[in-house]
Amino acid sequence: MFRLVIWLLLAYIGFRIFKSLVAPRQPSASKPARNDEETVQDPVCKVYLAKQDAIVGTLDGTRHYFCSMDCLDKFRDQLDHIH
Repeated sequence: MFRLVIWLLLAYIGFRIFKSLVAPRQPSASKPARNDEETVQDPVCKVYLAKQDAIVGTLDGTRHYFCSMDCLDKFRDQLDHIH
């Protein structure tokens, strides 16, 4: 009886491995596709990032997009040195 259980367990594991190798891959549903998102460039470090992920700073009615608060602070420091 114990041998039968072992053989059934091995058959099940083999079936699962075979099924994972043969089945077509499904795209992950946990992360949505981001191909249609608008990208912006951080004016400090020049990194491109998704607009919705950016930190927004406004200067004279113009919106500037940053990748981090550090870049926003550097931008403000640069403006303080100019003015």
